[in-house]
Amino acid sequence: MFVEEVKKELTEHIIPFWKGLRDDEYGGYYGYLSHELCLNKKAVKGCILNSRILWFFSNAYLVLGDEDLLLEAKHAFDFLERFCLDKEYGGVYWSLNYDGTVYDSTKHTYNQAFAIYALSSYYDASGDKEAFALAKELQSVIEEKCTDEIGYLEAFKADFSPESNEKLSENGVMAEKTMNTLLHVLEAYTELYRVTKSENDTSAELSETAAFTKKRLEFMLDTIADKIYNPTLMRQEVFFDKDFHSLIDLHSYGHDIETAWLVDRTLEILDEEVYTERLRPVTAALTKKIYERAYVDHSLLNECERGVDNTDRIWWVQAETVVGFLNGYEKSGDEKLLAAAKDVWGYIKEYQIDHREGSEWFYAVKEDHMPDPDKPIVEEWKCPYHNGRMCFEVIKRDQRCAEIRIGKAQAPVGCEQPGLRTCEFRAGNALISVSHQKNNAK
Repeated sequence: MFVEEVKKELTEHIIPFWKGLRDDEYGGYYGYLSHELCLNKKAVKGCILNSRILWFFSNAYLVLGDEDLLLEAKHAFDFLERFCLDKEYGGVYWSLNYDGTVYDSTKHTYNQAFAIYALSSYYDASGDKEAFALAKELQSVIEEKCTDEIGYLEAFKADFSPESNEKLSENGVMAEKTMNTLLHVLEAYTELYRVTKSENDTSAELSETAAFTKKRLEFMLDTIADKIYNPTLMRQEVFFDKDFHSLIDLHSYGHDIETAWLVDRTLEILDEEVYTERLRPVTAALTKKIYERAYVDHSLLNECERGVDNTDRIWWVQAETVVGFLNGYEKSGDEKLLAAAKDVWGYIKEYQIDHREGSEWFYAVKEDHMPDPDKPIVEEWKCPYHNGRMCFEVIKRDQRCAEIRIGKAQAPVGCEQPGLRTCEFRAGNALISVSHQKNNAK
């Protein structure tokens, strides 16, 4: 039931919803739908929203094979290529007016990374060499204009002169470096490396890009291990000054479970034993800590600032938790993580998904299980990237399990259990029952 339910949510709810937001007059996709389901066709269009939609439809096509999904991806790609890119200074703008004119010309490393992530997937889906060229161009922008000697800088004006980092700073601090931006540069470069390393023997350009990207991935994994991860607290620090000194006592539960599986994905793609041995204990510790600390009432809390929990259930946190716990089970064979993944999916079905006609998922649900009416259904951050990706991951991991069973694939890299045991989360009688305890945190 689990896999079938998730696939149905993807194909019958999430995909049709985002198809319905396509703007055929001005390009791209509409940028705002209120909680009351009022569509603003003249709302600002966040470039990060467009990149995530491009990534979503590209991967939906790769998973499902429906040509209509590739056409949606091309629609998003055309908007990115025509309007989101700064032809004078390079890079991707922060946001555009509904008609494609520039609204906010800020250049942020986070935004460049998501464009690379999307373009890499679109290149894989379509074979469009222009998409690869743009991804490579944006990587050059990041490496030449958004770095210092120890990491990635973040916020810039249109001409890449320094700018304060309001867009990725929260909780009352102004950070020069953030865990969040580094994580998504890692994610983007992992996807770029995946789609280039497979063709090393046929293209010198792809081989050169893969080799460079591999070195930067290793640099980022070292940074996570040495500067972001706090081994004493078994968590990541979140906001930093330019020298990676932490600025606040903040535990971001959603980012930690997301990091755990995204870093594991990088390790699988990178396939370097020295990095697997170094980072796998980190991802295992992050998963364990989140399970013990933040898994409460069949769902995941948002974050903990200075010892005080934020108990809102945010849509993306729940989606990443399903994947993170599945990944933890796949790597360890610990069946309580499988049960937890299914349990959180049950919470999503009951409370996070908005079952009103013409809606998708609620942005946030309060502790009493009621949706937050002040949060919209669509805005520049509220996108199909997290919940869509959750669906893709469940489907793909199930497919890989089937291949392992018939001997067509190996068990996941880093797995501590035999392949058949590792993949027992497939839908059907093999799935264990979920325990419905009120408080699952220890």
